[in-house]
Amino acid sequence: MVVDAGQVLLVQRGREPLKGKWSLPGGMLEVGETLHHGLIREVEEETGLQVEPIELVELLDRIVREDDSNDGRIRYHYVIADYLCRVVGGSLKAASDADAARWVERSEWNGHSALALDPVTVRVIEAGWQRSATINRESSR
Repeated sequence: MVVDAGQVLLVQRGREPLKGKWSLPGGMLEVGETLHHGLIREVEEETGLQVEPIELVELLDRIVREDDSNDGRIRYHYVIADYLCRVVGGSLKAASDADAARWVERSEWNGHSALALDPVTVRVIEAGWQRSATINRESSR
């Protein structure tokens, strides 16, 4: 997740899974690609921004089933590593498999906004935002 000036960068997914939903930028690693290089590449491909990973915020499983039951056939299973990142270059523009990209204020992810973010995504954003605030306080001393 990318945090800048108290805002978080979100993308609107242009493909499945979660087509049309707002989420954190990211994607799949290429064979032989390191986690950090994949993260940097995916964020730039989706948003036009160049980032520097700072630290891991959360590591989680995302399992999407064909239906809402726990017995439904598994359609996707991802292991997601959400890193706190800072912008080091580029210009914001939706690209690749993102239909839109924008900076979002805390009230938009932490309330009842039209973005309708997944609760897990909100939890990760909040954790990263809090960590970013701590890092900024420590660096300003």
